[in-house]
Amino acid sequence: MRAYDCCRYSNFFDLYLLHTLFFGLVIGICVAPPAWAVDAQKIQVHGFASQAYTLTNKNNFFGESTGKGSLEATELGINTSWRALPEVQLSGQLLWRKAGNIGNEKIQLDYGFVDYRFFSNEQHHHGVRFGRIKNPLGLYNDTRDVAFIRPGVILPQSIYFERTRDLALSSDGGELYGELRFSANTLGWELMIAQPRTHDVDTEIALLGADRLGNLQGDASFIGRLIYDYYGGRVRLAISSARLNLEYQPGSGDPSGSGAIRFTPVIFSGQFNSEKWTLTSEYARRHFLFGDNIIYVPLTLKKITGQSYYLQGSYRLTDKWGLMIRYDVAYQNIDDKTGGKLEAQTAGTLPGYSQFSKDWTIGARWQPSPAWMVRAEQHWINGTAWLPFQDNPDRTKTYQHWRLFTVLVSYRF
Repeated sequence: MRAYDCCRYSNFFDLYLLHTLFFGLVIGICVAPPAWAVDAQKIQVHGFASQAYTLTNKNNFFGESTGKGSLEATELGINTSWRALPEVQLSGQLLWRKAGNIGNEKIQLDYGFVDYRFFSNEQHHHGVRFGRIKNPLGLYNDTRDVAFIRPGVILPQSIYFERTRDLALSSDGGELYGELRFSANTLGWELMIAQPRTHDVDTEIALLGADRLGNLQGDASFIGRLIYDYYGGRVRLAISSARLNLEYQPGSGDPSGSGAIRFTPVIFSGQFNSEKWTLTSEYARRHFLFGDNIIYVPLTLKKITGQSYYLQGSYRLTDKWGLMIRYDVAYQNIDDKTGGKLEAQTAGTLPGYSQFSKDWTIGARWQPSPAWMVRAEQHWINGTAWLPFQDNPDRTKTYQHWRLFTVLVSYRF
């Protein structure tokens, strides 16, 4: 594992230091607010701690989960928001996260931004955000860091991959947003121009298949979402898309040359909510374009289109108890859904089943109090398309059919 030269990531926005200083200032204000600057009633500080136990019969997920299981899934976070002025809000979150061999186990800034709402009335509002902002993708990406709001211990992995969490969660830049209200309906929109977070080696492994000798950099990228709510969220429809522009710079002795990588996902989302039921489905097409000089594991493939979808139902038995069932499907390449071509091309070093996954999940939630929650779920999985490489470095020793059981205990304040 190599150290990254942070200076390489300043070609568009290099805001990490600025974010850290900004968030430290906000925390400092919350801990000891100057009487002249802050109304304590306008400050909110919240935190959370989550611990999961994961057990698999084959393959590893969140650490060495086979055998006795793994406790290597921990999240500790603190977030704050300050309404500095009626139209200005500062928000941020610090997180320490352990997810098996994914992540660096350091305190990092999940998000930290200034929100200025420059127009607002009863019919519509519009604003702008600057900083490290959550990416508006799908229905759950905005809240994937909040265990109490997620529909399960693990989000549908066909859409919300754990191994690219940092890249997907937030980006550094600016966002325009707005919402129109008419009758019982609302129409919201967000448009970001930002630099993707590529400083972690996990993103490089996920996109390029290995920890390369060079560095993966983020260039100016675009992310947008249009979301329609009917009757207070009874029906929600959304379309979101991104054009993530990345650049690979080879290191000394690197067999791969430099080149651009373009990732263009499009996600269609739908949700129906009733008093007891929530039905959710999302469908995504993921387009990858690799520069000619980049050596990717499937050597002859420079254009790849993936396909993902899931159908999920949640039922609220009581305020404290709930159930969930989900069917989740992902294909890495729609032109090779079974992976047979790739397996032949790589002489078996990449099994065909590494190119798809089909996951049946059932789960239960118990929330004895507003501060505590316990979730448990069982997965029956065919394929390893979303299995983390870091927990399974030798892909020839993985298994096509496997089971995963996980329990999560979460506390918030």
